[in-house]
Amino acid sequence: MLPYGRQWLEEDDLDAVLQVLRSDWLTTGPKVAEFEREFADFVGVAEAVAVSNGTAALHAAMYAIGIDPGAEVIVPSMTFAASANCVVFQGGSPVFADVSEGTLLIDPAQVEAKITPRTKAIIAVDYAGQPCDYDALRAIADRHKLILVADACHALGASYKGRPVGALADLSTFSFHPVKHMTTGEGGMITTNQSAMARRMRAFRNHGLNMDVQERERAGSWFYEMTDLGYNYRLTDFQSALGMSQLRKVPGWVERRQQIARSYNSAFAEIPAVKPLDVRTDVSHAYHLYIIQLKLEELRATRAEVFSALRTAGIGASVHYIPVHLHPFYRQRFGTRPGLCPVAEAAYERIVSLPLFPRMTENDVQTVIAAVRQVVDRYSILAKETSPKCESPS
Repeated sequence: MLPYGRQWLEEDDLDAVLQVLRSDWLTTGPKVAEFEREFADFVGVAEAVAVSNGTAALHAAMYAIGIDPGAEVIVPSMTFAASANCVVFQGGSPVFADVSEGTLLIDPAQVEAKITPRTKAIIAVDYAGQPCDYDALRAIADRHKLILVADACHALGASYKGRPVGALADLSTFSFHPVKHMTTGEGGMITTNQSAMARRMRAFRNHGLNMDVQERERAGSWFYEMTDLGYNYRLTDFQSALGMSQLRKVPGWVERRQQIARSYNSAFAEIPAVKPLDVRTDVSHAYHLYIIQLKLEELRATRAEVFSALRTAGIGASVHYIPVHLHPFYRQRFGTRPGLCPVAEAAYERIVSLPLFPRMTENDVQTVIAAVRQVVDRYSILAKETSPKCESPS
């Protein structure tokens, strides 16, 4: 089975981890701060805060901006549940906005329509690796005095109008899960130019303590105080070492993802029942995911049947995502329902994610293309209508 995503670990990555495993510090040591500095430089911001995973990054961001009971945060429905869960963790209420039909990115007009006196922030999700319309979202945020947060977990290495993802919002969050652009096993990062928020998040990841072990070591003191309720969201030193090794490869890996996407685009332009997502002309797409939309009106099959056929052919297709407002938790807790985000709901019935990761060979790419073509041809209404008819025996 060719998976939709896969990590790439090389000998230098393993060596970086082994060096730390042989050192005095396995966690809360110097490598975490080194990784933060390198990551901040990579995306062009003043501060980066490392945490244990992408969900922790989102949670820390919500803490830093002061989300609390009664606060509302606007979130796109077409995303992973963590983009909304982080608001609930802090007692706030996610308000779901619909997406634009061609890109499945949050629709700025929908965002503005959802703002109320309780709205405190907007979470923009760079779905599949394509940056959102940050100029439009920034204008809305500034006009209504809201905080703009980027869930950039899909988009490391992407850019918007020449500006790198990670430096486009007040805070930006990243994930280092193995299917993402780089990995630390599990891990996450928040980037910002606001040092006060970075300090809040560093305390939050360490139980809410006002000094971590490195700071106490430098001060020659044992004393610390818990000044707020925090969590154990720390990243280890050996994960940080792996992260630094992987980070240096991201530009080349993103370029390879873009090459694969171009091959897919060229092939699928010849298949009428398959439509890739639109890509804006003012962005560089990082292609965490390659999404196709099936034109089901041209097929004698449901998305589930196409999905099953691809899996049978050895293609590890997936679906990203069930719209968050349709999950039972949100329907029961917040009263969301079908019809709330019709564009996201309609897209969900048609989307399929295809394998895309830098280690794919050209043969892998052609295997995926051939499988999609074969499955679509099998279910094509047009193929059935134009096939030769057999005469009845006399």
